[in-house]
Amino acid sequence: MYIFISKTKGYHIKLAVFDFDSTLMDGETIDFFAEQLGIKEEVAAITHKAMSGDLDFFESLQMRVGLLKGLDFKKVEEISHNLPYMAGAIETIKALKDAGLTVVCFSGGFRTATSYAKDILGYDADFANILHHKDGKLTGLVGGDMMFNTSKGDMITRLQKILNVNREETMVIGDGANDLSMFAHADTRVAFCAKEVLKKEANVIIDTKDLTQILSKVTL
Repeated sequence: MYIFISKTKGYHIKLAVFDFDSTLMDGETIDFFAEQLGIKEEVAAITHKAMSGDLDFFESLQMRVGLLKGLDFKKVEEISHNLPYMAGAIETIKALKDAGLTVVCFSGGFRTATSYAKDILGYDADFANILHHKDGKLTGLVGGDMMFNTSKGDMITRLQKILNVNREETMVIGDGANDLSMFAHADTRVAFCAKEVLKKEANVIIDTKDLTQILSKVTL
């Protein structure tokens, strides 16, 4: 059995929060959607700017989802249910769960992907955004839990209060600028194949696409 130790001596980690796109999943969900409309490069460029911290996340989300207007919702669901999960995701989450941690997914992406992946990857709950659709097609509108740069930080502090968990008992794992706000509330901060803006705030850095490396980085 693994025992997960916080960077603050004496605290065991009780809560692990993962980003989804490019962390639990190998890629960006919205880029897969955009590929269906022949605009993958345009959408991917906006995503890159947002994840690097060069573009406000809320503005980038609105821009990208707006470009998806007219895409069949059935195609959205099909893509969301066939995404490539990151190497080691299932094994790592199982190890965390076996050690008694609560494991949660925060995503600036979409619930069509994160809710479907929950039972496959094994995490306890997901918080993400919802693509509005009407008459079977995307309207270009979006709403949900993770719309802003500050959303993950706001949600993690709520969870910590509900679960009676402090920052020393919290581990966060992400790759982009919109993960910064949750990094501010955890003592174990894992930058996974991350942008430089996030690496600067991390105390665990993994540059190989294998989530099981977390297990050796944070266990004794």
